[in-house]
Amino acid sequence: MRPDEILVVALGMTANIAVLVIVALGLSVIFGMMRVINLAHGELIMLGAYTVLAVTRATGSIWLGMAAAPVVVALVGVAVERLIIRFLYGRILDTMLATWGLSLVLVQGVTILFGPATQGLATPLGNFSVGTYSASWYGFFLIVMAALLLAATYLVFKRTRYGLEARAATQLPEMAAALGVDAARSHMITFAFGAALAGTAGALIAPVTGVVPTIGLAFIARAFMTVIVGGPAVLLGTTAAASLLGVFENLVSYLATPFLGQGALLAVAILILRVLPTGLSGGRQRGV
Repeated sequence: MRPDEILVVALGMTANIAVLVIVALGLSVIFGMMRVINLAHGELIMLGAYTVLAVTRATGSIWLGMAAAPVVVALVGVAVERLIIRFLYGRILDTMLATWGLSLVLVQGVTILFGPATQGLATPLGNFSVGTYSASWYGFFLIVMAALLLAATYLVFKRTRYGLEARAATQLPEMAAALGVDAARSHMITFAFGAALAGTAGALIAPVTGVVPTIGLAFIARAFMTVIVGGPAVLLGTTAAASLLGVFENLVSYLATPFLGQGALLAVAILILRVLPTGLSGGRQRGV
């Protein structure tokens, strides 16, 4: 391979790993911190994509749409947690059933409002040349955003009073309650934060995938595999799993076909879980 081809392939691979981090991070927060299996995570991503689509069409600014998406989906997350999830903590099967039903409702609702057809957004920032090849500046943007989202999540849960209370409410609930921590409020904020991350993911991937009511289905399986393979540590596990799975998927996709690349991702995930049943960060305590 020529040096310019290697650079373009490396950039594409890193951007795809960044996408995997972005779509899995919100799910990792909700599952890793709260032990809630949210089968409607893909639909929260979808709501973020449709928010940026609607705001862009209304204002002409895709950046305004990307800023609005996490806010809108966070508010949806608050409503979901208050109306559904808070009654089901500790009941994993009931939570899975409820969020699966919610995902069906959201898909049908968006289909009625926007129609079933795929709708596109122009990819911003343009391209640059690498030798005889062309690469997108938006790929760099996705890499930077993945790093910023990881840093923001770390700061929220490690450097704020809320983060301390949220970790205490999930890891030592009896002690946290004795110290006056409002567990219900912490759970609501944590779920809303995870939803905001999902909305951000939808907004960021919308320009490169197209917006359709079933957009979440394209990412939810890989997001769950990333979270499970990553293990209990939200940031370390998600980053390590996304990097490892992303490298294998992209290498096989480049050398063979994208279909075989997805098969390689699944095979590597199964192999890792056979060797490390608790994931890559299984030796660490649950949490950030």
